[in-house]
Amino acid sequence: MSIMVRSISKLSLALALGAVLMLGACTSQFATRGNLPSEERLAEIIPGEVHARDVAEILGTPSTFSTFGGESWYYISERVEYYAFLEPKILDRKVVQITFDKTGMVQNVDVRDNQQNRDIVFVDRKTPTAGNEITFFEQIFGNLGRFNKE
Repeated sequence: MSIMVRSISKLSLALALGAVLMLGACTSQFATRGNLPSEERLAEIIPGEVHARDVAEILGTPSTFSTFGGESWYYISERVEYYAFLEPKILDRKVVQITFDKTGMVQNVDVRDNQQNRDIVFVDRKTPTAGNEITFFEQIFGNLGRFNKE
């Protein structure tokens, strides 16, 4: 009887230890992405006095460039929390937009955070495509007997 009690207590101890280890693996993790210049560096970018090549030396390479409507550089940074298999949660996002005039001089410096951003609503429509819908089993067994042994 005491052997059975010992084995049950060892089993419950092992299960409890396994549960604690599994719960410990579910702690959240944080990641910082992008290039966000410091406030001191941004203070060096004075509109009308600093050229684009100087901005590149002070702040580094931008995250992206504008493609339409003038010359703008964007420095984008975000802090994200990951929790196990759940969708990542964006804790903080900042975007610095630097606009240049035609001569390459800084025209405007605009700093935005995630409180000033707008949510984008995506369209749910799908474009139909031509062709057949093949089931899983048709994909697996569809080629049986189609090959010659030559």
